[in-house]
Amino acid sequence: MGQTLSEPITDKHTTQDADDRFLYAASSMQGWRITMEDAHSTLLSVLEEGKPRHSFFAVYDGHGGSAVAKYSGNHLHKKIIQEPAFAEGDYLTAIKNGFLAIDVDLKISPEYLADPAGCTAVTVLITDDMRIFCGNAGDSRAVLSNKGNAVALSFDHKPTNPGETARIRAAGGYVEFGRVNGNLALSRAVGDFEFKQNPGLRAEDQIVTVDPDIEQGQLVAGDDDFIVLACDGIWDCMSNDQVVDFVMFCLAANKTLAETCELMMEYCLASDSDMGGVGCDNMTVVIVAVLGDGKETKITYEEWVTRVKARWAAKTERSTFLPKERIAGLFSAASNETK
Repeated sequence: MGQTLSEPITDKHTTQDADDRFLYAASSMQGWRITMEDAHSTLLSVLEEGKPRHSFFAVYDGHGGSAVAKYSGNHLHKKIIQEPAFAEGDYLTAIKNGFLAIDVDLKISPEYLADPAGCTAVTVLITDDMRIFCGNAGDSRAVLSNKGNAVALSFDHKPTNPGETARIRAAGGYVEFGRVNGNLALSRAVGDFEFKQNPGLRAEDQIVTVDPDIEQGQLVAGDDDFIVLACDGIWDCMSNDQVVDFVMFCLAANKTLAETCELMMEYCLASDSDMGGVGCDNMTVVIVAVLGDGKETKITYEEWVTRVKARWAAKTERSTFLPKERIAGLFSAASNETK
C-alpha cells in the first residue's frame, strides 16, 4: 500500500498543448504518498520537424522509487522510434522491441540494476494516418471515448489473470494474496529486476516481464472524441465508463481539459489515509481531445466541446456516473481557490 503523509500534498502539476489534430492536458498530484513516483510523456510529434507526424502519450506509475518511471518517461518513446521497424511502418514490432530495449538499458546500468524500483507503462502512439497503437505493461490504463462510450485500449496485467499466473509459475514464481511471490501487485513492468533473474528464459518468459500487450485500431475524427491515460490511482477509484462520463460531465459544465484532469484527481483523493489504499496513491491523468486528422477533418476546440456536450445530453439518463452532488462541491471549491 505504501506509506502515507499526515496530510495529502494536493499541488498539481498541469500542462497542456495543441496542434491541428489534438489538444491535450496532463496533470499529476502526489496525494497522500510520501514521494511522487509517477511520470508521463506528451508529445504531439515524436519525430523531428519535416518527418511524418506521429503523436505519443504515456503514463508511467512507479513503485519502489521514482527512478525507473522517470527514465522510462524520458527514454521509452526514443527507443521505440529508434527501432528499424518504426521507419518501416511496423509499429507493433517497434513498440514491442522498444519496451524490451528500455529494460536492457536499465539492466546494463549499475545504477538501475541495483535499484529495486519498477514502473508500469501505458503508451499511446497515433500515427500520421490516425492509426492508434496502445502498448501496455502493468495496470495503468488507457480508454477511448467513441461517441460517448468507453472503449478499452488496454487491459490490466494482474498476477491472478490465468495467462499471467501460468507464466509466473512456469518461470519458478508463485502467486500469493494476489501478488507475484506475495509481493508485487502487477505481473508486467519495466524494471523490477529481482523478478527477472532466470538466465535460461527469454525476457518475455520471466516471472515479471516488460513484454507489452498491444492493441491497435483506427481513430476516426468525428466519432472518437478523446483518450484518457491514467495510473491506477485513478482506475482503483473509477471504472472506464465512469472516467469517460466524468470527462463529459465536466466539459458539459464548461470546465477545460486541464481543470477536468485536476478535478478527477480531487474526486479520487481519499478524505483520510486510515486505510492507506484506495484514494491514497499518486495520481496522473492525461486527456487527449481528438480535433481532427490533420488533413481533411478539423474542428475548433469550441466545436469539439459542443459535440461532447450534445453526446452527454443524450446519454445522461443512462450514465453510470458517480454522485453529481460531490462533483458540484468540487466545482465550488475549485472556483473559490481561483478567487
